[in-house]
Amino acid sequence: MGRQWGPAMRTAEQAGCVVSASRAGQPEGGLWSCSGVILSRSPGLVLCHGGIFTPFLRAGSGVLTAASAAFLPGDSCNGDLRLHVQWSPMAASPAGRSERGRPELCTPQCAGLEPRSSARPRGRPLQPPRPAELLLLLSCPAFRAHFARLFGGEAAEQWRFASGAPDDEVSEDEEEDQLRALGWFALLRVRSGEAAAEEHADELGAAVAVAPLGTVPKGAPLLACGSPFGAFCPDIFLNTLSRGVLSNSAGPLLLTDARCLPGTEGGGVFAVRPAGALVALVAAPLCWKAREWVGLTLLCAASPLLHAARAALVGLHPGSEVLAAQLPPEVGAMRSLPLQDPGLPWAAAAVLVECSTVWGSGVAVAPRLVVTCRHVAPREEARVLVRSAIPKSAAIWGHVVFATQEMSPYDIAVVSLEKSLDGIPMPVPAEHFHEGEAVSVVGFGVFGQACGPSVTSGILSAVVHVDNRPVMLQTTCAVHGGSSGGPLFSTRSGDLLGIVASNTRDNNTGATYPHLNFSIPITVLQPALQQYSETGDLRGLRQLDRATEPVQVVWRLQRPPAEVPRSKL
Repeated sequence: MGRQWGPAMRTAEQAGCVVSASRAGQPEGGLWSCSGVILSRSPGLVLCHGGIFTPFLRAGSGVLTAASAAFLPGDSCNGDLRLHVQWSPMAASPAGRSERGRPELCTPQCAGLEPRSSARPRGRPLQPPRPAELLLLLSCPAFRAHFARLFGGEAAEQWRFASGAPDDEVSEDEEEDQLRALGWFALLRVRSGEAAAEEHADELGAAVAVAPLGTVPKGAPLLACGSPFGAFCPDIFLNTLSRGVLSNSAGPLLLTDARCLPGTEGGGVFAVRPAGALVALVAAPLCWKAREWVGLTLLCAASPLLHAARAALVGLHPGSEVLAAQLPPEVGAMRSLPLQDPGLPWAAAAVLVECSTVWGSGVAVAPRLVVTCRHVAPREEARVLVRSAIPKSAAIWGHVVFATQEMSPYDIAVVSLEKSLDGIPMPVPAEHFHEGEAVSVVGFGVFGQACGPSVTSGILSAVVHVDNRPVMLQTTCAVHGGSSGGPLFSTRSGDLLGIVASNTRDNNTGATYPHLNFSIPITVLQPALQQYSETGDLRGLRQLDRATEPVQVVWRLQRPPAEVPRSKL
């Protein structure tokens, strides 16, 4: 994963665990499980997702939605609740496996095979599950408020956060329980035996440090650590890593394009800078909008959760100040990353474009010139409102000076603004493209203006050429409706690579694939844009309507027609 990810990877693997809940004496009655984060080794404190506790709540899951509910004591759950926490030996100490030599690896238990010394070692070494007690359930009121603003009201009909796909058979009660518990987490204390106590006697204090709220900017690299499918086969799935960026944020409600699966709820999300700082916990690994997976994971910031945990511990458990003091501290604000929004300077060139009732994204290529897609601003001379994130919520009117015809393969419109966009660094157009390089898409998909632009990361997976000239770029960034017209940047250099035109839709199934999308190379547009910017001459842009048949075939995503053999009759 590269040198920069090393510290975050070590911290994630040392802090990751899986938590399981069951009923006493009823192993056949079901097992609920999720991921968790080890906050302190001695005493053993773990933070995990609260969704696994809904079947055990004495008052039912409705208590989680009470307006005044910020935390609940451990005895809010039935007395037959049994909890266990399991982790790998790497969690035993900061040195991890290196202190313990090279232990024998076990055969995965889920394979149903007995381990034999002659067998080839597979799987991961695990500590045996240890019993734990529930100290309290807690939530972040600010997270719940922002969630209601973004996903409540009319938007609630479009959004779904259940663990399964929209077509999976999930009862209404079960889905309602999942939604109610979405922003709830649980603080546990691991019950250690004598041997464990001796083992951790010299490891008092926090196992992780926490990033203060708001110090990780959009576009910053993140590492998510969780156990897909929870307690199922942990010797294979425990502490699975996924990397992405902070895509968007609204207070403590965060979104990342790191890909997570059911069972990773409660898993930790860590920053590259400061190295290994805990940023957030996974609230919902799968987000669906209009029955389509959006490729983003919903997070709750760790800092306000731990503030709430400290206050709740002192209030619910007299004399627990010593326990509260063992919760992780916050690290200082990062000095190596700008704390502006968005965090990547070149991302500020992304703007929101509104044309009548239609909206999409765009990119400022000159102080008074914006490029977007034709299907966002389809008519020349149409009035357009352009909003930028810098300065805060600046809005400038403009009009469409050029839009390609519908038959053109290049879906492009150019907007001239009545005033300049001040304070926005103009992007540098790229001259070359390198397949496999890290790229970022910045756009207003998913939320529109509500949270500003989102940033998603990926690689430039393909550059399609016609007559040795790039005519299409393909990336693995997550692209959603509303992202059309947004910029595609090189993550390393910040150069503008292209304009996002579309993602992919399967006409047979109706499914949309956010991680397979297409952009128009900036090299196709730059000469004509420069000509218009300097002289006002639109002739270069008009040439986009005269693309050759091979270019049109590429953008129709069709094979070139085979040459029909001539008849010899």
